[in-house]
Amino acid sequence: MVLPLHDDAPLHYVRRPYVNWTLMAINIFVFVAVFSESFGDPLTVVRGFGLIPAVLFGRAELAHWIVTPGPEWTLLTSLFFHSGLGHLAGNMIFLYVFGDNVEDAMGSAGYLVFYLLCGVSAAMLFAVGAPLTITPLVGASGAISGVCAAFILLYPRSTIFGLVAGIIPIHAPASLFVGTWILFQLFNAFTDDQGQVGWWAHIGGILAGLILTPLFKRRDVQWFGPRPFQHGPWG
Repeated sequence: MVLPLHDDAPLHYVRRPYVNWTLMAINIFVFVAVFSESFGDPLTVVRGFGLIPAVLFGRAELAHWIVTPGPEWTLLTSLFFHSGLGHLAGNMIFLYVFGDNVEDAMGSAGYLVFYLLCGVSAAMLFAVGAPLTITPLVGASGAISGVCAAFILLYPRSTIFGLVAGIIPIHAPASLFVGTWILFQLFNAFTDDQGQVGWWAHIGGILAGLILTPLFKRRDVQWFGPRPFQHGPWG
């Protein structure tokens, strides 16, 4: 497992990435609220707000006592729920490292819309690919996959600092770091028969990110930059 910790891509437009910070805060708040049992049994809450493809397509129904915003809305609400602390932590680290630069390149409002569209697209691809699934899909991974796709289009020559296997420090070009991560998602999507991870949601997010980035990036933000160790106004 490779975990990113920091990148050297500078921020040029957004001094403080408030939208990215807010998305992280919402995810953390929801996790704490759910697993502190503030809203009842965590598994029941997750079933109500997670995406269940069979329910979305009318092939199954939730028990009447489960609170839910409605099947269609779970395409969105599922993005803010996580199955465990490791799931949450991994997603938030990726969002922290890559999200601020993508927000900088798109503007705060554009980045928020981009993030949500990537997440919904990811959830929808997963649901279409497994329409009879009754296990809830939860997590920000699909949206963050879109963010990673945007990052590799916009900052492939930046340097990523991270850890391999949690202990071995590395630094590598983003093209290699994120590119390897994308290949890992593809490999698992086609080979993992256990269905414990929504790999196809990750693929959906990546595809959405690749398609949507040209529509959302600022016109004066260059493709495939910046050069390694190039510094901007806010480093």
